[in-house]
Amino acid sequence: MRQAGRALPEYRALKEKHTFLELVQTPELATEVTLQPIRRFGLDAAILFSDILVLSEGLGQPYQFRDRGGIEMEFLLSSAADIDRLEVERVTERLQYVATALPLIKSELAGRTALIGFAGSPWTLANFMIEGGGVKEYTKAKSLFYGDPKLFARLMEKLTRGVAAFLQLQIDAGADAVQIFDSLGGILADGSFESASATWIKQIVSSLKGQAPVIVFSKDVHGNWADLVATGAQVLGVDWNVRLAEVRSALPPNVAVQGNLDPFLLTTTPEVVASETTRILREMRGRPGHVFNLGHGVPPAAKLENIASLVETVRNYV
Repeated sequence: MRQAGRALPEYRALKEKHTFLELVQTPELATEVTLQPIRRFGLDAAILFSDILVLSEGLGQPYQFRDRGGIEMEFLLSSAADIDRLEVERVTERLQYVATALPLIKSELAGRTALIGFAGSPWTLANFMIEGGGVKEYTKAKSLFYGDPKLFARLMEKLTRGVAAFLQLQIDAGADAVQIFDSLGGILADGSFESASATWIKQIVSSLKGQAPVIVFSKDVHGNWADLVATGAQVLGVDWNVRLAEVRSALPPNVAVQGNLDPFLLTTTPEVVASETTRILREMRGRPGHVFNLGHGVPPAAKLENIASLVETVRNYV
């Protein structure tokens, strides 16, 4: 479960001593945060503690967190010159702290638990890097996509090569699978999703040449299953706004499905969590390749007893 650690008291204790960026950029601390939910809940897979924007940093566009919360990029991508400043060839060098953390995590997992690495999709990264951080409405990347297709393609080519290099680094360092988070895929119009996002994801998956399974999660993209299948991903993550029973009928049997409990339910009660988890498992009974997961990240207000209820319900389901 992505971001499972942030609901834990042991994670909050670390946050009192270290900034988020210190946790991400210090291999020993990233290892500790990655392992915390595994120790507590015994999950089947650990997901590297990191952030999708480390890739922007690797390209030469650092970021920080404002005093009042929220991400702030050191500079905006507001011109062709800014895009030309991005250095794809420096990604692997600048993100060596990730390459150092992964073997530490693998050693602690000792072959008992899978390890998943990840990166943001080119489209999602482009939005943050052009806007300068998180905003209420993402419009600038769309303006570039529609208004200057050549410059948009220049940016996406760089981001695509950067993401591919970063995921390759993670595979080389021991990741058993990697996930691409296209968290802003759903802001695109149905007819634009393939050319603005999916085609670049496809290039990344192709570049990895089947060295490790690739999971693609594109949030709020419910009318473009064919485009997502065409990326070549072995697993498609699904958010909680669509029934998995409908998705399973839209996908070929060789594509696994990951999801899709509403993360909000982790703030309710163990009984509610168990009931809704069972409903999803029942709907997906007999469908090979269902990876039970949330439909997005663990909310900070999640209750530990509810996470435990989810894990227990999945483990005991027959």
